[in-house]
This record gives sequence, C-alpha cells and structure tokens, in this order.
Amino acid sequence: MDSVFIERLAVEAVIGVLDWERVVDQRLLVDLELRWDNRAPAAGEDLTLALDYATVSEAVAACLKEGRFRLLETAAERVAAMLADDFGVSHRRIVLRKPGAVSGAEAVGVVVERGESE
Repeated sequence: MDSVFIERLAVEAVIGVLDWERVVDQRLLVDLELRWDNRAPAAGEDLTLALDYATVSEAVAACLKEGRFRLLETAAERVAAMLADDFGVSHRRIVLRKPGAVSGAEAVGVVVERGESE
C-alpha cells in the first residue's frame, strides 16, 4: 500500500502536566505516515484525489495547538482520530516528540499506530 509521509513537522503548543507547562508553548515534532492509495491522483495529476500534505499539516498543527493537552499520549490519540475522521485515513502512524523534556535526552515521545493493525 502507498503512503504519504510528513517528517519533523514543528508545532508550538501548550503541552504538559507541570504548572509552568500550562502557560508556555513548547516545541513538538510530529512524524506522520499515512496509508493512502496514490494511483488515482497520480494518474490524473489531480490534487483533489490526493492526500494534500499541506492541508494535513495545518490540521495536525491546529489540533495540537487547540488541544492544550497534558499528555503526549492524549495528543497523539487525538491526532490519529482527527486524521481518520477529517481525512478518511484508515491506517496512520504518528510519532510525537517533545524535545528537551528530559535532561540528557534529545527528545521523549510516543508512537501511536491506528488502523488495520490496531
């Protein structure tokens, strides 16, 4: 199966459980792998049949910014649900990273994979 991917989408959002985290934006990095049959858009070079990665990126950023999530796990689940509901993506893999959250680690994060293999 084909896929569309977006790597290291940077989003500034409120995320975290600590008091100070509830009042500042922090950088999140998002990787998406979205199963999508690319044959029809490729055959006619028709963007309306494609999974438009610019529109998907904007929707993911809005979901994370508006959500003001406490947990990365919740944020990733909401992104997965939004991608299914708003874009009809049946199988999606979301990697959500929070750089600098733990001393000594480049980033911490979660991976959520939803779809046929749930």
